[in-house]
Amino acid sequence: MKFPGRRKIKHYFPVNADNRFDRESTTFGHVNTYVCGIDQNMVDIYAHVDDSVLADFGLTKAASQWVDNDTANRLYSFLQQSGTIDSQYAGGTIGNTLHNYSILADDRSVQFGVMSQNIRVGDYAYGYLCNTSSKVDMAYLQPVEGAIGRCYTLITPDGERTFAISPGSMNDLSHTFIPEQVITGSSALVLCAYTLGDDSLPIYHATLKAAKVASDHGIPVALTLGTSMLVENIREPLKQFIRDHVTLVAMNEEEAQALTGAADPLLACEAVLDLADMTLLTAGPEGLYLCGYTEMALARETDNPIRSAGISDFNRFEFSRPLRRADCDEPMKVYSHISPYMGGPERIRNTNGAGDGALSAVIHDIAANHFHREVLPTSGKHERSWLTYSSFSQVCKYANRVSYEVLAQSSPRLSRALPEREDSLEESYWER
Repeated sequence: MKFPGRRKIKHYFPVNADNRFDRESTTFGHVNTYVCGIDQNMVDIYAHVDDSVLADFGLTKAASQWVDNDTANRLYSFLQQSGTIDSQYAGGTIGNTLHNYSILADDRSVQFGVMSQNIRVGDYAYGYLCNTSSKVDMAYLQPVEGAIGRCYTLITPDGERTFAISPGSMNDLSHTFIPEQVITGSSALVLCAYTLGDDSLPIYHATLKAAKVASDHGIPVALTLGTSMLVENIREPLKQFIRDHVTLVAMNEEEAQALTGAADPLLACEAVLDLADMTLLTAGPEGLYLCGYTEMALARETDNPIRSAGISDFNRFEFSRPLRRADCDEPMKVYSHISPYMGGPERIRNTNGAGDGALSAVIHDIAANHFHREVLPTSGKHERSWLTYSSFSQVCKYANRVSYEVLAQSSPRLSRALPEREDSLEESYWER
């Protein structure tokens, strides 16, 4: 387990008089720490084609549309035979999050979902596996006879992009392929509202089972909201699901407004904290917000400038560490915000996955806290049942930095962890 952010060794294992522990002899990773999640496994397939190809397959140019499995298979065979496939990348918001977590933490994650039983070298399923970190454990995937999800991005000579989406068997995950012991042994369970969109699908019931097992055993559950349209369609049952099972809600400003009705990001976060214990809200060029609860008597005031927006002096206690509301004697809401790291990339290459990157950083900090508690249960760091290893402010910085890394590259999945040393990053960014 690599610890989040840039930390000096003294911050890894703060010891006190009660700790009989030689930190110099510690081997990171000897505690079995991992996170798990459910995804609709999908491959993003990019190809350059002529307009005639769109007409041949009945696709509307520059639109996003669903296609049946037969059309998707014929299209894939054509693209293979014509040699027009540019790339095949693993997709899916939870798949992205688990991959990025494993890259950042250099540790195991477990992915639940479906995978094609028969995989050929070079095909879409092979491409999915090749673009996923070897630290992501796929031993629990459910084998299926058909294809996993495929999203075709067809680029015509004029630069227009046409999207053709085929779900294949990605929603066929059975609840019997959700091993309870894996969830109860994890540091966190990561879910997406996409799998809650249709209660007739097997993956819906698999998600409910996983969420119930996790919440019954005190495992933090993170839920990312998907799209604002999805949230609007299932708003009331989604709110109830969050009340019953979810610890952390991850969203952007449109999804937050669809869930709460509040256009102001801070007010939306405040409303979500009536449903869950923490919120992560990515707000594009405004940066991101991390909000939650802490114990009033243990709240720590910030050294940063005090700020006001929809809530006055909202960041006053951002140096506090998050707690579940139920674990507070006198709970108080805490808000932290950070502007885009370095003002954002000079050139944004990819907006797909920036939120997933930020979420993976928060999950990493939650897992690091679990790891540290297992190794040093008597440490002063664990006098309360804190949710994260770091303060709201520190986790905010880390999520912000990872989000920047995703925006600056072409893929939503990290190819490497954050640099050990960054000349452009002042020491005070992490140490404050």
